[in-house]
Order: sequence, then structure tokens, then C-alpha cells
Amino acid sequence: MIQDVARDGGGRLPFVDEHMIRIDASRALVWAALRSHVESSLNLRDRHPLAWILGTEPRSGFAVDAAVPSELMRLIGRHRFSRYALTFVLSGTPKGPTLLRAQSCAAVPGLYGRMYRLAVIGTGCHRLATRHILRAIERKTRRLDLREVARAAKLLSEELDDADTS
Repeated sequence: MIQDVARDGGGRLPFVDEHMIRIDASRALVWAALRSHVESSLNLRDRHPLAWILGTEPRSGFAVDAAVPSELMRLIGRHRFSRYALTFVLSGTPKGPTLLRAQSCAAVPGLYGRMYRLAVIGTGCHRLATRHILRAIERKTRRLDLREVARAAKLLSEELDDADTS
């Protein structure tokens, strides 16, 4: 079970929640979209106001802790009120569809941690943010898929042009 991998430097993190989305694409394509999304998300500017307020480490809020291509990616981070992990797990047949799960685990100690948990998780903001991430990865997968179709169409067109000139 993926809860077994929800660790950071401070040990096992308590389970928070899990969300999933079914994407009609191969695991390889969903993996490419996930990697692209994570890479662009990790490139947040050092002066991002939320990162400064929370004191996130790393500054972007997350760092890739583990990655198994087309299977799993675990991100970890910490800030003043929490240590956390977000683990993405891809399952399904290699050609699709793919089930993409996002599992959150976090330790939110102390009074400020409980207040933070209430403000972020208790209000549903965390759920909305996680679902937004999953939908963004699904959209990115569709864009990648369209690019692959366009690239294949271009190659086919070039082959037909070459056949016509022969």
C-alpha cells in the first residue's frame, strides 16, 4: 500500500486523504504530464509570498523524494506548521486508461499545526487544491496526446509526400 512510502526525513507521516482521477491515456503519457506539471510547479520564484509567509523548505514547497517512471512520484516538503508528502501513484494497463491517485500525508504538530490543519484541511481547501492538480495533469495529458497525434500526422504526411515524389 502506498501509505508505506509516505515518509520524509522525520519518519512516517500520518495519512490525510487520497483523491483519484481516471485518465484515458497510457501510463507513459500520464507520467510525462505528471513530470511536466511537477517540474513547472517546482520552479516557483524565491519571492513567492505564500512560501515566504509559511517558510517553506524547499522554497517551492515540494521536492521530489522518489520517482519510479510510470508508477510513482513522491514529493515532500515542510514549513512552519507542517511536514508533508504528496504521493502520486499511476495504475492500469500500460496502454490505458490510467488511474492517477494523489495521496497526502502530513504531520501538523502543536497548537499552530492544529489551527493550520483546520484552516487548510478542515475547510476543504486542500481537497480542492489536490483535485485541481489532478485535473491539471489530465489536461496536460490531453495536450501531450494531441501533440503526439499531430507529430504522427506530420510524419505520415511527409512519408506520403516522399512516396508521391518517388
